[in-house]
Amino acid sequence: MKKLLILIFLVQPFVVFSQTEEVESVTQTVQLYFDGMIQRDRGKLEEAFFAEARLIGYRGDQLFVTPFAEWADGTSKGSRRDPALYKNEVKAVKIVGNIALAEAELFWPGIYYYDFLTLIKMDGKWKIVHKSWTEKPLEL
Repeated sequence: MKKLLILIFLVQPFVVFSQTEEVESVTQTVQLYFDGMIQRDRGKLEEAFFAEARLIGYRGDQLFVTPFAEWADGTSKGSRRDPALYKNEVKAVKIVGNIALAEAELFWPGIYYYDFLTLIKMDGKWKIVHKSWTEKPLEL
């Protein structure tokens, strides 16, 4: 029993360190998504998302189901946004094996978004495979 406790004590830091690294990797992927939207950078969006990802959410009472390519086309058009006007934040990350769920809040001029992002680790990299979102107008 004493040997088992010593083994657990010695291995525990490595498990925590590994989990912390994975949370950081998931957060970096979500940050690529944030940066890609603000900078209108298609390359960053493609790095963050799986090519077959779907984005599903409500704008008002209307449900939208959008393939990633269609969403990325619209999101990457136009001039860069002013990052000072936007606040995007990862609120929580949960990882189980090679899947993760990230919760994100996005405060944009006049609107609030809440995202649930499902990620899968593919070829050693985390990719967003699904985005469920909702929005509500902010009082100005």
